[in-house]
Amino acid sequence: MNSFKHIISALSLLGMLSACSNSDEAVINGKLLNFKNNDKVYLYQQDKIVDSAIVSENAEFKFHLSAPQPSFYHIVLNQRSYLLLAENGDDLKFEADLSDPLSAYKIEGSDDAERLETFNSINNRYMKIFNDLRKQYDEKVSATPAKKDSIDQSLSSIFDNNIKKFSSEVLSFAKENQDNLVGFYAISSLDVTEYEAQMIAYADAIKDKFPGNLVVKDYVDRMEHLKQLAVGKSAPDFSIPTPDGKEIKLSDLRGQYVLLDFWASWCGPCRQENPNVVKQYNAFKDKGFTILSVSLDDNKDKWLEAIKEDRLTWHHGSELRQWNGAVSRMYQVEAIPASFLLDKDGKIVAKNLRGKRLEDFLKKTLG
Repeated sequence: MNSFKHIISALSLLGMLSACSNSDEAVINGKLLNFKNNDKVYLYQQDKIVDSAIVSENAEFKFHLSAPQPSFYHIVLNQRSYLLLAENGDDLKFEADLSDPLSAYKIEGSDDAERLETFNSINNRYMKIFNDLRKQYDEKVSATPAKKDSIDQSLSSIFDNNIKKFSSEVLSFAKENQDNLVGFYAISSLDVTEYEAQMIAYADAIKDKFPGNLVVKDYVDRMEHLKQLAVGKSAPDFSIPTPDGKEIKLSDLRGQYVLLDFWASWCGPCRQENPNVVKQYNAFKDKGFTILSVSLDDNKDKWLEAIKEDRLTWHHGSELRQWNGAVSRMYQVEAIPASFLLDKDGKIVAKNLRGKRLEDFLKKTLG
């Protein structure tokens, strides 16, 4: 089951600062519950340590930092990481229970700290559901290994339904908080392969609201580039080496529906999906459908071995540079499997169709 990726943030409003706060710095007062070791706690901004402190005997610590504008920080201790944002004038109170398996925490001291608390409650509620489902799955498979496939199918549907519910709440929260960085954090927690249109629209709405914030700028720039890969756009052309050392261009396949499939021999989900892709290729290859698989391998022998083992009898190419290939960067591939379905004119008509969704699309389109 998939894990969540988060960029947690909160925006503190200067108008709500107390009269005694120091506008030249931000202060974070920390308290750790169930803390057992006399150790240091660190404050990171991206990958740079900006402060550190020894945790006192009563499990407290304090950070002082200069943050002229709202900035993202990580409180790091014993392989746990808690994300927040602060700006000069903030006097924040942070509390975490180190025995909490979800790494939940509380933060107070600004309006947006309260907003962040609200979103954390949403996130933690669903994380508990997902952890419980994982526990059920492990217990059931351990008890009856022969029923693994049926157990997987049953619990996966429950998991998927809860992912949809979680995502719906995230979208509502983000829309309600479009004027602050907590809303930005919320929208950033979604899977862009599933919610690309909503995330692009959100980027358009906030692109001028947080000038100078590099994290927001990176997000807006990324979404702007994704617009060029949206459904309805022409797929960027490229040339890539084939297994026999020749070159194949994407535009060479014009006149057919093309599944541009990004995968790798080392990618478990890709290999699990390959039998379905083989099935659809064999069913529709005589009806104007073909495939160009772009591998993110860096070992040619393993790439060719996987092609043979999985019986992938269509077009293949690879730069053998894993994530650093020009083609995967051109298509902003950040996770695999990833795919783009192109029509006969080379326009993108669908993205990331797998399983029955791919079969249904091809049946509807090609008969």
